[in-house]
Amino acid sequence: MESSRIIKECRMSRKPFTLYGMTASLYTAKVRAYMRQQNIPFREVAPGRDEFTQNVLPEVGRWIIPVVKTPEGRLFQDGIHILDYLEESGEAKTSLQCDSSLMQVIAHVFELFGNEGLLRPAMHYRWNFDQENLDFIRTTFADGLPEGLAPEQKEGAFLLASGRMRKAAVAFGVTAETIPAIEQSYTEFLDLLEAHFQDTPYLLGGRATIGDYGLFGPLSAHLGRDPYPLALMQKNAPHVFRWIERMNAPHDYIDHIQGAQGTDLFQDHKIPGTLTALMRYVAEEYLPEITAHVDHANGWLARRPDLEAGTNGLDDPAARTIGMCTFTWRGQSLTSAVMPYRFYVLQRLQDHFDGGADPARKTMLSVLTETHLEPLLRVRTTRRVERKNHLEVWGK
Repeated sequence: MESSRIIKECRMSRKPFTLYGMTASLYTAKVRAYMRQQNIPFREVAPGRDEFTQNVLPEVGRWIIPVVKTPEGRLFQDGIHILDYLEESGEAKTSLQCDSSLMQVIAHVFELFGNEGLLRPAMHYRWNFDQENLDFIRTTFADGLPEGLAPEQKEGAFLLASGRMRKAAVAFGVTAETIPAIEQSYTEFLDLLEAHFQDTPYLLGGRATIGDYGLFGPLSAHLGRDPYPLALMQKNAPHVFRWIERMNAPHDYIDHIQGAQGTDLFQDHKIPGTLTALMRYVAEEYLPEITAHVDHANGWLARRPDLEAGTNGLDDPAARTIGMCTFTWRGQSLTSAVMPYRFYVLQRLQDHFDGGADPARKTMLSVLTETHLEPLLRVRTTRRVERKNHLEVWGK
Protein backbone atom coordinates (compact mmCIF):
# COMPACT_ATOMS: atom_id res chain seq x y z
CA MET A 1 0.00 0.00 0.00
CA GLU A 2 2.80 2.40 0.93
CA SER A 3 4.70 1.67 -2.31
CA SER A 4 1.54 2.33 -4.35
CA ARG A 5 1.13 5.68 -2.60
CA ILE A 6 4.74 6.64 -3.32
CA ILE A 7 4.43 5.68 -6.99
CA LYS A 8 1.24 7.74 -7.28
CA GLU A 9 2.88 10.76 -5.65
CA CYS A 10 5.90 10.46 -7.95
CA ARG A 11 3.62 10.40 -10.99
CA MET A 12 1.77 13.49 -9.81
CA SER A 13 4.99 15.42 -9.16
CA ARG A 14 6.67 14.58 -12.46
CA LYS A 15 6.55 16.69 -15.56
CA PRO A 16 3.97 15.39 -18.03
CA PHE A 17 4.68 13.36 -21.12
CA THR A 18 4.01 15.01 -24.48
CA LEU A 19 1.87 13.25 -27.06
CA TYR A 20 2.25 14.54 -30.61
CA GLY A 21 -0.84 13.52 -32.52
CA MET A 22 -4.18 14.39 -34.08
CA THR A 23 -7.75 13.68 -33.04
CA ALA A 24 -8.36 12.29 -36.55
CA SER A 25 -5.47 9.82 -36.30
CA LEU A 26 -6.35 6.22 -35.53
CA TYR A 27 -2.86 5.41 -34.28
CA THR A 28 -2.86 8.45 -31.99
CA ALA A 29 -6.26 7.42 -30.62
CA LYS A 30 -5.00 4.20 -29.05
CA VAL A 31 -2.10 5.95 -27.30
CA ARG A 32 -4.27 8.81 -26.02
CA ALA A 33 -6.87 6.40 -24.66
CA TYR A 34 -4.22 4.26 -23.00
CA MET A 35 -2.58 7.23 -21.28
CA ARG A 36 -5.98 8.46 -20.12
CA GLN A 37 -7.00 5.08 -18.74
CA GLN A 38 -3.67 4.62 -17.01
CA ASN A 39 -3.77 8.11 -15.48
CA ILE A 40 -0.43 9.02 -17.07
CA PRO A 41 -0.15 12.82 -17.14
CA PHE A 42 0.41 14.21 -20.62
CA ARG A 43 -0.09 17.21 -22.83
CA GLU A 44 -1.06 16.77 -26.47
CA VAL A 45 0.54 18.91 -29.17
CA ALA A 46 -0.72 19.08 -32.76
CA PRO A 47 1.86 17.92 -35.33
CA GLY A 48 1.48 21.14 -37.30
CA ARG A 49 3.05 23.09 -34.46
CA ASP A 50 6.66 24.24 -34.76
CA GLU A 51 7.45 22.25 -31.63
CA PHE A 52 6.87 19.08 -33.64
CA THR A 53 8.13 20.08 -37.08
CA GLN A 54 11.33 21.72 -35.84
CA ASN A 55 12.27 19.61 -32.83
CA VAL A 56 10.70 16.17 -33.25
CA LEU A 57 10.44 15.54 -36.98
CA PRO A 58 14.20 15.72 -37.67
CA GLU A 59 14.90 13.03 -35.06
CA VAL A 60 12.03 10.73 -36.08
CA GLY A 61 13.05 10.92 -39.74
CA ARG A 62 9.63 11.18 -41.35
CA TRP A 63 6.28 12.87 -40.80
CA ILE A 64 4.45 10.27 -38.77
CA ILE A 65 2.32 10.19 -35.66
CA PRO A 66 1.95 9.41 -32.85
CA VAL A 67 5.19 10.34 -31.14
CA VAL A 68 5.58 10.51 -27.36
CA LYS A 69 8.26 12.53 -25.58
CA THR A 70 9.08 11.46 -22.04
CA PRO A 71 9.63 14.00 -19.24
CA GLU A 72 13.36 13.31 -19.72
CA GLY A 73 13.16 14.19 -23.44
CA ARG A 74 13.33 10.71 -25.01
CA LEU A 75 11.20 10.14 -28.11
CA PHE A 76 9.16 7.04 -28.90
CA GLN A 77 7.33 6.60 -32.20
CA ASP A 78 4.69 3.97 -33.09
CA GLY A 79 1.68 3.19 -30.95
CA ILE A 80 2.71 -0.38 -30.17
CA HIS A 81 6.23 0.68 -29.19
CA ILE A 82 4.84 3.50 -27.03
CA LEU A 83 2.46 1.22 -25.14
CA ASP A 84 5.22 -1.35 -24.64
CA TYR A 85 7.52 1.33 -23.23
CA LEU A 86 4.90 2.70 -20.86
CA GLU A 87 4.11 -0.82 -19.65
CA GLU A 88 7.75 -1.73 -19.08
CA SER A 89 8.64 1.59 -17.43
CA GLY A 90 6.10 1.11 -14.66
CA GLU A 91 4.01 4.13 -15.66
CA ALA A 92 0.81 2.10 -16.04
CA LYS A 93 -1.55 1.46 -13.13
CA THR A 94 -2.81 -1.82 -14.63
CA SER A 95 -1.09 -4.12 -17.10
CA LEU A 96 -2.29 -4.86 -20.61
CA GLN A 97 -0.79 -8.33 -20.41
CA CYS A 98 -2.97 -11.38 -19.85
CA ASP A 99 -2.10 -14.02 -17.27
CA SER A 100 -3.36 -16.69 -19.65
CA SER A 101 -1.25 -17.51 -22.72
CA LEU A 102 -4.46 -18.22 -24.62
CA MET A 103 -5.98 -14.84 -23.82
CA GLN A 104 -2.70 -13.16 -24.76
CA VAL A 105 -2.52 -14.81 -28.19
CA ILE A 106 -6.15 -13.84 -28.83
CA ALA A 107 -5.28 -10.29 -27.81
CA HIS A 108 -2.46 -10.35 -30.38
CA VAL A 109 -4.92 -11.51 -33.06
CA PHE A 110 -7.05 -8.43 -32.52
CA GLU A 111 -4.04 -6.15 -32.13
CA LEU A 112 -3.01 -7.23 -35.63
CA PHE A 113 -6.49 -7.10 -37.11
CA GLY A 114 -7.41 -3.78 -35.55
CA ASN A 115 -4.11 -2.15 -36.44
CA GLU A 116 -4.03 -3.39 -40.03
CA GLY A 117 -7.20 -5.26 -40.99
CA LEU A 118 -9.74 -2.48 -40.46
CA LEU A 119 -7.98 0.11 -42.62
CA ARG A 120 -10.26 -0.42 -45.63
CA PRO A 121 -13.54 0.44 -43.88
CA ALA A 122 -11.80 3.18 -41.90
CA MET A 123 -10.57 4.88 -45.06
CA HIS A 124 -13.72 4.22 -47.09
CA TYR A 125 -16.12 5.67 -44.55
CA ARG A 126 -13.89 8.73 -44.08
CA TRP A 127 -13.13 9.67 -47.67
CA ASN A 128 -16.14 8.53 -49.70
CA PHE A 129 -18.88 10.48 -47.91
CA ASP A 130 -17.84 14.08 -48.53
CA GLN A 131 -21.30 15.58 -48.10
CA GLU A 132 -21.50 14.32 -44.53
CA ASN A 133 -17.82 14.26 -43.54
CA LEU A 134 -15.73 16.80 -45.41
CA ASP A 135 -16.40 19.98 -43.41
CA PHE A 136 -15.75 18.11 -40.18
CA ILE A 137 -12.56 16.53 -41.52
CA ARG A 138 -11.34 19.89 -42.79
CA THR A 139 -11.46 21.36 -39.28
CA THR A 140 -9.72 18.42 -37.62
CA PHE A 141 -7.02 18.16 -40.31
CA ALA A 142 -6.05 21.75 -39.49
CA ASP A 143 -4.09 20.24 -36.59
CA GLY A 144 -1.56 18.88 -39.05
CA LEU A 145 -1.10 22.04 -41.11
CA PRO A 146 1.88 24.36 -40.57
CA GLU A 147 1.49 27.39 -38.35
CA GLY A 148 0.80 30.83 -39.79
CA LEU A 149 -0.97 29.89 -43.03
CA ALA A 150 -3.39 32.34 -44.61
CA PRO A 151 -6.95 31.01 -45.18
CA GLU A 152 -6.37 30.29 -48.86
CA GLN A 153 -3.11 28.54 -48.00
CA LYS A 154 -4.88 26.40 -45.42
CA GLU A 155 -7.39 25.22 -48.00
CA GLY A 156 -4.64 24.38 -50.46
CA ALA A 157 -2.69 22.51 -47.80
CA PHE A 158 -5.82 20.60 -46.76
CA LEU A 159 -6.56 19.58 -50.35
CA LEU A 160 -2.99 18.36 -50.71
CA ALA A 161 -3.12 16.37 -47.46
CA SER A 162 -6.58 14.95 -48.11
CA GLY A 163 -5.53 14.05 -51.64
CA ARG A 164 -2.70 11.95 -50.23
CA MET A 165 -5.14 10.21 -47.91
CA ARG A 166 -7.55 9.47 -50.75
CA LYS A 167 -4.68 7.87 -52.66
CA ALA A 168 -3.80 5.90 -49.54
CA ALA A 169 -7.37 4.59 -49.41
CA VAL A 170 -6.96 3.22 -52.93
CA ALA A 171 -3.61 1.69 -51.93
CA PHE A 172 -5.42 -0.15 -49.13
CA GLY A 173 -7.85 -1.58 -51.70
CA VAL A 174 -10.77 0.88 -51.59
CA THR A 175 -12.10 1.20 -55.15
CA ALA A 176 -15.49 1.54 -56.79
CA GLU A 177 -15.45 -2.20 -57.45
CA THR A 178 -14.62 -3.22 -53.87
CA ILE A 179 -16.78 -0.71 -51.96
CA PRO A 180 -19.95 -2.89 -51.85
CA ALA A 181 -18.00 -5.78 -50.32
CA ILE A 182 -16.21 -3.43 -47.89
CA GLU A 183 -19.54 -2.13 -46.63
CA GLN A 184 -21.02 -5.61 -46.36
CA SER A 185 -17.94 -6.84 -44.51
CA TYR A 186 -17.94 -3.93 -42.06
CA THR A 187 -21.65 -4.37 -41.36
CA GLU A 188 -21.02 -8.02 -40.55
CA PHE A 189 -18.13 -7.12 -38.24
CA LEU A 190 -20.10 -4.41 -36.45
CA ASP A 191 -22.99 -6.83 -35.88
CA LEU A 192 -20.64 -9.42 -34.38
CA LEU A 193 -18.91 -6.88 -32.15
CA GLU A 194 -22.25 -5.44 -31.03
CA ALA A 195 -23.42 -8.89 -29.94
CA HIS A 196 -20.18 -9.42 -28.05
CA PHE A 197 -20.24 -6.12 -26.16
CA GLN A 198 -23.78 -6.65 -24.95
CA ASP A 199 -22.37 -8.90 -22.22
CA THR A 200 -18.76 -7.81 -21.67
CA PRO A 201 -17.19 -4.41 -20.99
CA TYR A 202 -14.00 -5.17 -22.95
CA LEU A 203 -12.95 -7.56 -25.67
CA LEU A 204 -11.56 -10.26 -23.38
CA GLY A 205 -13.55 -9.58 -20.23
CA GLY A 206 -13.21 -7.12 -17.38
CA ARG A 207 -10.31 -4.94 -18.50
CA ALA A 208 -8.68 -3.63 -21.64
CA THR A 209 -5.90 -5.57 -23.38
CA ILE A 210 -3.76 -4.89 -26.45
CA GLY A 211 -6.62 -6.39 -28.45
CA ASP A 212 -8.95 -3.60 -27.34
CA TYR A 213 -6.42 -0.93 -28.21
CA GLY A 214 -5.79 -2.47 -31.61
CA LEU A 215 -9.49 -2.30 -32.46
CA PHE A 216 -9.98 1.05 -30.78
CA GLY A 217 -7.84 3.07 -33.21
CA PRO A 218 -9.95 2.68 -36.36
CA LEU A 219 -13.25 2.22 -34.53
CA SER A 220 -12.75 5.43 -32.56
CA ALA A 221 -10.86 7.97 -34.69
CA HIS A 222 -12.50 7.11 -38.03
CA LEU A 223 -15.56 4.91 -37.65
CA GLY A 224 -16.73 6.28 -34.31
CA ARG A 225 -15.97 9.97 -34.86
CA ASP A 226 -16.43 11.00 -38.50
CA PRO A 227 -20.09 12.00 -38.94
CA TYR A 228 -21.31 9.37 -41.42
CA PRO A 229 -19.88 6.20 -39.82
CA LEU A 230 -20.52 7.61 -36.32
CA ALA A 231 -24.24 7.78 -37.10
CA LEU A 232 -24.13 4.20 -38.43
CA MET A 233 -22.47 2.97 -35.26
CA GLN A 234 -24.75 4.82 -32.87
CA LYS A 235 -27.82 3.52 -34.69
CA ASN A 236 -26.74 -0.06 -35.38
CA ALA A 237 -24.14 -0.84 -32.71
CA PRO A 238 -24.82 1.21 -29.56
CA HIS A 239 -22.87 -1.19 -27.33
CA VAL A 240 -19.81 -0.74 -29.53
CA PHE A 241 -20.18 3.00 -29.12
CA ARG A 242 -20.48 2.53 -25.35
CA TRP A 243 -17.22 0.56 -25.46
CA ILE A 244 -15.56 3.48 -27.26
CA GLU A 245 -16.76 5.81 -24.50
CA ARG A 246 -15.45 3.38 -21.88
CA MET A 247 -12.06 3.15 -23.59
CA ASN A 248 -11.80 6.94 -23.85
CA ALA A 249 -12.67 7.63 -20.21
CA PRO A 250 -9.90 8.71 -17.80
CA HIS A 251 -11.65 6.90 -14.96
CA ASP A 252 -13.31 3.57 -14.23
CA TYR A 253 -17.01 3.43 -15.08
CA ILE A 254 -18.94 0.69 -13.30
CA ASP A 255 -22.20 0.05 -15.11
CA HIS A 256 -24.22 -3.18 -15.05
CA ILE A 257 -21.98 -4.88 -17.60
CA GLN A 258 -18.73 -3.98 -15.82
CA GLY A 259 -20.24 -4.78 -12.45
CA ALA A 260 -21.30 -8.24 -13.55
CA GLN A 261 -17.95 -9.06 -15.17
CA GLY A 262 -15.64 -7.51 -12.58
CA THR A 263 -12.05 -6.97 -13.71
CA ASP A 264 -11.19 -10.59 -14.56
CA LEU A 265 -10.57 -11.76 -18.10
CA PHE A 266 -12.33 -14.78 -19.58
CA GLN A 267 -11.19 -18.19 -18.38
CA ASP A 268 -9.64 -20.43 -21.02
CA HIS A 269 -12.47 -22.95 -20.79
CA LYS A 270 -15.21 -20.30 -20.81
CA ILE A 271 -14.57 -18.33 -24.00
CA PRO A 272 -17.93 -16.91 -25.12
CA GLY A 273 -19.28 -17.87 -28.51
CA THR A 274 -19.46 -14.21 -29.48
CA LEU A 275 -15.66 -14.02 -29.23
CA THR A 276 -14.99 -17.15 -31.28
CA ALA A 277 -17.43 -15.82 -33.89
CA LEU A 278 -15.33 -12.65 -34.11
CA MET A 279 -12.17 -14.73 -34.46
CA ARG A 280 -13.66 -16.71 -37.35
CA TYR A 281 -14.59 -13.42 -38.97
CA VAL A 282 -10.98 -12.24 -38.68
CA ALA A 283 -9.82 -15.45 -40.35
CA GLU A 284 -12.16 -14.99 -43.30
CA GLU A 285 -11.52 -11.28 -43.59
CA TYR A 286 -7.78 -10.95 -43.09
CA LEU A 287 -6.01 -14.25 -43.77
CA PRO A 288 -6.14 -13.91 -47.58
CA GLU A 289 -4.47 -10.50 -47.42
CA ILE A 290 -1.74 -11.16 -44.85
CA THR A 291 -0.90 -14.50 -46.51
CA ALA A 292 -0.57 -12.87 -49.94
CA HIS A 293 1.50 -10.03 -48.48
CA VAL A 294 3.94 -12.42 -46.80
CA ASP A 295 4.31 -14.37 -50.07
CA HIS A 296 4.96 -11.10 -51.92
CA ALA A 297 7.54 -10.03 -49.33
CA ASN A 298 9.37 -13.36 -49.48
CA GLY A 299 9.59 -13.10 -53.26
CA TRP A 300 10.81 -9.51 -52.92
CA LEU A 301 13.47 -10.60 -50.41
CA ALA A 302 14.56 -13.55 -52.57
CA ARG A 303 15.33 -11.12 -55.40
CA ARG A 304 17.55 -9.12 -53.01
CA PRO A 305 19.94 -11.62 -51.42
CA ASP A 306 22.44 -8.87 -50.67
CA LEU A 307 19.95 -6.62 -48.87
CA GLU A 308 21.81 -5.08 -45.94
CA ALA A 309 20.44 -5.89 -42.49
CA GLY A 310 19.29 -2.81 -40.62
CA THR A 311 17.90 -1.16 -43.76
CA ASN A 312 14.56 -1.30 -45.55
CA GLY A 313 16.24 -2.21 -48.84
CA LEU A 314 14.84 0.89 -50.57
CA ASP A 315 16.36 4.14 -51.82
CA ASP A 316 14.28 6.07 -49.28
CA PRO A 317 14.93 4.78 -45.74
CA ALA A 318 11.59 6.25 -44.62
CA ALA A 319 9.53 4.47 -47.31
CA ARG A 320 6.91 2.10 -45.91
CA THR A 321 5.81 -0.09 -48.85
CA ILE A 322 7.56 -2.69 -51.02
CA GLY A 323 5.02 -2.92 -53.82
CA MET A 324 1.43 -3.85 -54.55
CA CYS A 325 -0.08 -7.31 -54.21
CA THR A 326 -3.23 -8.77 -55.78
CA PHE A 327 -5.21 -11.52 -54.06
CA THR A 328 -8.75 -12.91 -53.86
CA TRP A 329 -10.90 -11.38 -51.14
CA ARG A 330 -14.59 -12.15 -50.69
CA GLY A 331 -14.83 -13.60 -54.17
CA GLN A 332 -13.17 -10.75 -56.03
CA SER A 333 -9.72 -9.55 -56.98
CA LEU A 334 -8.29 -6.90 -54.66
CA THR A 335 -4.94 -5.09 -54.79
CA SER A 336 -3.30 -3.48 -51.76
CA ALA A 337 0.06 -2.09 -50.70
CA VAL A 338 2.51 -4.42 -48.98
CA MET A 339 3.87 -2.81 -45.81
CA PRO A 340 6.58 -4.59 -43.78
CA TYR A 341 5.23 -2.98 -40.61
CA ARG A 342 2.37 -5.48 -40.74
CA PHE A 343 4.85 -8.32 -40.45
CA TYR A 344 6.33 -6.62 -37.39
CA VAL A 345 2.90 -6.75 -35.74
CA LEU A 346 2.32 -10.34 -36.89
CA GLN A 347 5.66 -11.39 -35.38
CA ARG A 348 4.42 -10.36 -31.93
CA LEU A 349 1.69 -13.00 -32.13
CA GLN A 350 4.10 -15.61 -33.44
CA ASP A 351 6.76 -14.81 -30.84
CA HIS A 352 4.21 -15.21 -28.07
CA PHE A 353 3.17 -18.61 -29.39
CA ASP A 354 6.76 -19.77 -29.99
CA GLY A 355 7.75 -18.78 -26.45
CA GLY A 356 4.93 -20.65 -24.75
CA ALA A 357 5.33 -23.85 -22.76
CA ASP A 358 4.05 -27.06 -24.37
CA PRO A 359 0.67 -27.24 -22.56
CA ALA A 360 -0.05 -23.59 -23.30
CA ARG A 361 0.99 -23.99 -26.94
CA LYS A 362 -1.36 -26.96 -27.28
CA THR A 363 -4.26 -24.89 -25.93
CA MET A 364 -3.45 -21.92 -28.15
CA LEU A 365 -3.11 -24.11 -31.22
CA SER A 366 -6.41 -25.84 -30.50
CA VAL A 367 -8.39 -22.60 -30.24
CA LEU A 368 -6.67 -20.98 -33.23
CA THR A 369 -7.34 -24.09 -35.31
CA GLU A 370 -10.98 -24.19 -34.23
CA THR A 371 -11.42 -20.56 -35.32
CA HIS A 372 -9.46 -21.07 -38.59
CA LEU A 373 -6.66 -18.72 -37.47
CA GLU A 374 -3.91 -21.33 -37.20
CA PRO A 375 -2.28 -20.13 -40.48
CA LEU A 376 -1.23 -16.95 -38.65
CA LEU A 377 1.34 -19.10 -36.88
CA ARG A 378 2.84 -20.31 -40.18
CA VAL A 379 2.86 -17.32 -42.53
CA ARG A 380 6.30 -15.84 -41.88
CA THR A 381 8.74 -13.71 -43.79
CA THR A 382 12.17 -15.23 -44.40
CA ARG A 383 13.74 -12.26 -42.62
CA ARG A 384 12.32 -10.56 -39.54
CA VAL A 385 11.14 -6.97 -39.54
CA GLU A 386 12.75 -4.86 -36.84
CA ARG A 387 12.55 -1.22 -35.79
CA LYS A 388 15.67 0.94 -35.72
CA ASN A 389 15.77 4.69 -35.13
CA HIS A 390 11.97 4.90 -35.46
CA LEU A 391 11.98 3.13 -38.86
CA GLU A 392 11.09 -0.38 -40.04
CA VAL A 393 14.13 -2.34 -41.25
CA TRP A 394 14.92 -5.92 -42.21
CA GLY A 395 16.86 -8.10 -39.78
CA LYS A 396 19.46 -10.68 -40.72
